[in-house]
Amino acid sequence: MEPDPLAGEPPTGRTVYLDNPLGPSSLTTAETRIRIATTPRRRFARSRPDLTDALDFWSFAGAAANVAMQLGWPEVAYGVMESRVESGALMAHPWKRARTTTSYLAVAILGTDAEREAYRRAVDGAHRQVHSDADSPVRYNAFHRELQLWVAACLFIGFEDTFELLHGRMTDEQRENFYRRASTLGTTLQVTEQMWPATRADFDRYWNTACERVSIDDRQRQFVNDLVDLRMINRPTAWLFRDLLRFLTTGFLAPIFRTQMGLAWTEDDRRRFEHLFIFVAFVNRFLPKFVRHAGSRAMMGDLRRRLRTGRPLI
Repeated sequence: MEPDPLAGEPPTGRTVYLDNPLGPSSLTTAETRIRIATTPRRRFARSRPDLTDALDFWSFAGAAANVAMQLGWPEVAYGVMESRVESGALMAHPWKRARTTTSYLAVAILGTDAEREAYRRAVDGAHRQVHSDADSPVRYNAFHRELQLWVAACLFIGFEDTFELLHGRMTDEQRENFYRRASTLGTTLQVTEQMWPATRADFDRYWNTACERVSIDDRQRQFVNDLVDLRMINRPTAWLFRDLLRFLTTGFLAPIFRTQMGLAWTEDDRRRFEHLFIFVAFVNRFLPKFVRHAGSRAMMGDLRRRLRTGRPLI
């Protein structure tokens, strides 16, 4: 049996971030979620979509926004910003970090139990070095299950938002089915099935309550702005894409995150964002699934090759 990575923190003394994660919230869904203006698509009118249907390459258009959401909890933000794992640092090795993150999403959604276990062991090796010290402004530990649950919830929000933007709003029944397999976004690491909200309605309650803890200070804000401005890649490429990335990132952030980040978002911006995805969704309908999902399938293939050959997974 592996030692508890939080063994240095007695169970009765471990930090509890949410006393009642499914309790009433002072925030509303209008404050914590983006608006989905698309109408239900005929394509999915009689189907039961699940998370494996959400792997369109367009789904990653909101990747930077999702990172910003995750960093909305200070403990996650400082864990990333102060990480001692230089080889996986987002701002130092962006392409490697992109590969390992997309590989994690692929194995969490498409992988077998054995493949998820192998990836968990690899991530655990890096996470052992991610914990606060005496100089850290907040206390954190990458193994803390509540922090991992928050990150997994952000990932789910990203998939659900982009799926509905591309394929239309789901019915309550479809939304429940889409949610059913989402727990692996967290349970691939240390989150337990019991921690993951049991139903889609429970998830909404958890999400609104968890968003009450969102707090972005100047250092977090600068880190996210550097990410969105692509400061970690060469200048010509950054210059070409940073305005589009900032527009997409702002559009994928719910009002509570935009406010904390100090980002302006006008009605004209909202209409442009919605019209963009109406167009993208129209084009997406004519692409075969094997093309739309090629990136995630390629990541899964790469992970399986690494497992066969004994190469590092992260």
